[in-house]
Amino acid sequence: MGKTLFDKIWEAHVVTQAEGGIEVLYIDRHLIHEVTSPQAFDGLRQRNIAVFRPRQTVATADHNVPTRDQHLPISEKLSRFQVEKLTENCAAFGVDLYGLGHPYQGIVHVIGPELGITQPGMTIVCGDSHTSTHGAFGCIAFGIGTSQVEQVLATQCLLQKRPKRMRITIDGQLQAGVLSKDIILYVISKLTASGGTGHFVEYAGSAIRSLSMEARMTICNMSIEMGARGGLIAPDETTFEYVRGREFAPKGAAFDAAVQYWRSLYSDDDAVFDTEYHYRAEDIEPMVTYGTNPGMGIGISQAVPASPETGSAQTYEKSLAYMGLQSGEHLAGKAVNYVFIGSCTNSRIEDLRIVADYVRGKQKASNVHAMIVPGSKQVEAQAKAEGLDAIFREAGFDFREPGCSACLGMNEDKIPAGEYCVSTSNRNFEGRQGPGARTILASPLMAAATAIAGRIVDVREFLN
Repeated sequence: MGKTLFDKIWEAHVVTQAEGGIEVLYIDRHLIHEVTSPQAFDGLRQRNIAVFRPRQTVATADHNVPTRDQHLPISEKLSRFQVEKLTENCAAFGVDLYGLGHPYQGIVHVIGPELGITQPGMTIVCGDSHTSTHGAFGCIAFGIGTSQVEQVLATQCLLQKRPKRMRITIDGQLQAGVLSKDIILYVISKLTASGGTGHFVEYAGSAIRSLSMEARMTICNMSIEMGARGGLIAPDETTFEYVRGREFAPKGAAFDAAVQYWRSLYSDDDAVFDTEYHYRAEDIEPMVTYGTNPGMGIGISQAVPASPETGSAQTYEKSLAYMGLQSGEHLAGKAVNYVFIGSCTNSRIEDLRIVADYVRGKQKASNVHAMIVPGSKQVEAQAKAEGLDAIFREAGFDFREPGCSACLGMNEDKIPAGEYCVSTSNRNFEGRQGPGARTILASPLMAAATAIAGRIVDVREFLN
């Protein structure tokens, strides 16, 4: 019987078997940031242990760094403490750090791919749930807890139980105005926020193969939002060309040899998955969420449903009450005062180009505060080189410096209580973007259209 892509990578990294179905898994790349690493480093100090393979660990500051005046000392006390501790720990343990002011600094799941640190066939972990982003390259990438961060720092391995395998196949041609963010919000709306629990998901089909690497990263990024352990996509020519020439990618003959191996990373025709789903790309329209988990999503032409597909009616009603919405209501036409474009889901140069193409020559609505936060210093520099920053400013958008920003509201970039924010981030939990903030997840194109109109619109009506 053939093997899935997941099993091929997993089995190539199993060091040994342990009891109870647990395996010792070797980790190729370990990414760390300022929030989940301090306790792990303290654990190493207490046991007088060094980082086992520091060259395979890469650090950056991203979660709660300010997105203005990054050349100045951080004013917020906890943020300053965490960033200083990361700097201190990386220096003490010999770990490469791309901190504030470094040209490679940025959101951890943006800089890994853009620097060529992320490569097909790897195992990659980070103390952050959206590590699944890197699966777009044909990797097994997943988030871990702080105790596991310490385990990887000390041993370069993890104790893991192999998850079940799921394949989601999407074939066909997407409508104009429908992006990869809409694909994954559509899938999660069908499967619910718990539909992938216990699984690692492979995305396949002609609609997936037609996507850019940036778009594939968006899909894999949100695999965790349906309860999956992670997501991945088989590497192909699109993948190889994206990796080619990047800072830490193999060069010359070494790259050619790597590609030869990467071509073997696919699910065999007779591979068996524990669970399979099939969807038509033509059925997907621009998506928005209406509730307080990413599974509560609808097409822009649809109304808020009368009842939940899963879960209690009481929880469902509580969610609608928090959002100030009613069943049967349409979100199209709803006034929105805040728009956030950024996060590890949608802050790459392709996302910014999509927004710039739409807002060029237009002006945001007077009621809207629109914030654009690039995913890295390299994205920021590229946006400036292409003149995108000028387009944003002329349209009235606030173009910031890199960081996780209003995705999780750990710095000053919070949405006021009771306000709606159309956001390109990945989570719409209660208070995620600030106490009392109401988050509506959408694609960068839908977010841009909302900022210009001052209300939620069906972007398809405004495309030439």
